[in-house]
Amino acid sequence: MSTDPSTYCFNHTMLRVKDPKVSLKFYVEVLGMKLLHQMDNEAGKFTLYFLAYADDVPTNKEEAHAAAFSRPGVLELTHNWGTESDPSFQGYHNGNTAPQGFGHIAVVVDNLEAACARFDTMGVSWKKRVHEGNMKNIAFLLDPDGYWIEILESGFPRK
Repeated sequence: MSTDPSTYCFNHTMLRVKDPKVSLKFYVEVLGMKLLHQMDNEAGKFTLYFLAYADDVPTNKEEAHAAAFSRPGVLELTHNWGTESDPSFQGYHNGNTAPQGFGHIAVVVDNLEAACARFDTMGVSWKKRVHEGNMKNIAFLLDPDGYWIEILESGFPRK
């Protein structure tokens, strides 16, 4: 048996979310991703949502499953059932508070200033606006669970 690492592809990363309705609205409406596939696991009491930037989304469940697991740049949102209505649920660690670990995901936009202005009209939460701090060419949004989303312009121009 052999394998060729030159054929490997980074497929997805996973974030746990408290309320899938809120998170899906953010990733679809604010960030413009599309829901590729949803998988419910009755035994484990969780649902997986696979999102990506895609021109077309298969409507056939088998094709949607194949699309979610064969393309690069997929975001998996994992929802453990019941967290959205549990008042004692404290949320997930975003990786940026102590102890630090996971940092952020990044989204490339066509026009950083225009994208940030659009995000403002949508009432997003900001970690860092584009003109704050030392790096004036990136911004950071906070998703509904407090994960950092880096926003940078295509080609990441040096300013």
